[in-house]
Amino acid sequence: MKARTVFGVLIVAVLLFPLYWMVNASLQPSGALLRPDPAFVPVDGTLDGYRKALSSQGPHLLSSVVVALGTVLVSLVIAAPASYALAQLKVRGGPVLVFVLLIVQMIPGIVMANALYTVFGNLGLIDNYLGLVLADSTATIPFAILLLRAFMISVPRELTEASRVDGAGHWRTFRSIILPVSRNALVTAGLFSFLFAWADFLFAVTLTTGQSFEPITVGIYRFVGNQSADWNGIMATAVLAAVPAAVLLVVAQRYVVAGLTSGAVKD
Repeated sequence: MKARTVFGVLIVAVLLFPLYWMVNASLQPSGALLRPDPAFVPVDGTLDGYRKALSSQGPHLLSSVVVALGTVLVSLVIAAPASYALAQLKVRGGPVLVFVLLIVQMIPGIVMANALYTVFGNLGLIDNYLGLVLADSTATIPFAILLLRAFMISVPRELTEASRVDGAGHWRTFRSIILPVSRNALVTAGLFSFLFAWADFLFAVTLTTGQSFEPITVGIYRFVGNQSADWNGIMATAVLAAVPAAVLLVVAQRYVVAGLTSGAVKD
């Protein structure tokens, strides 16, 4: 229990330290950031950067929320039953499939982005929420399957065998037994999927043109290019992009710690 608490505190500290400096820079006038000795506390703070950021980046934040939540939904809907099959059922070729999932994790993102651009262009999924959700899911689903499988292997088979004796089928066993005991692992997989989709830039800049919508990562990229001297607004935009992920990680960190450590050791 102490180890989990220390690990959780370290996660929060590592996350909040750079966030503090971003907040500090975002509250200072742009000229103050160019001084040789910048202030550690924004005494003469200003909210002008946040006004500019909200006016220009608000729609991009909403787009990122939609894409990230969609990625979480698609990832868990596919990864949870697949992990159950690989962990608890005798699936032919299961070890080979696990090895393939590991190999998929090694494919460079730019290769995936170029291939998906051609396919999605033919399907009309460029500048489309569904296209970006599916693209992010190609990276999050293999990771989620490996993570959930590692946990579900540690679930005692006596539980599933007892449900089978009572007449439950595989799907009912999955819904009634496996999913409830896998809560921490599901939260962990969902959180990592959300964070990946939220921070994704490569798929976002490849599969969007800015004509209909843009995620916040692309919005920041273009905002920096247009406002290269307005560091106050740039850092305010970075804070707005980091706060949702930081809050989510702080709130869910106890589930993340439990989900990452569960299944690591067999009783």
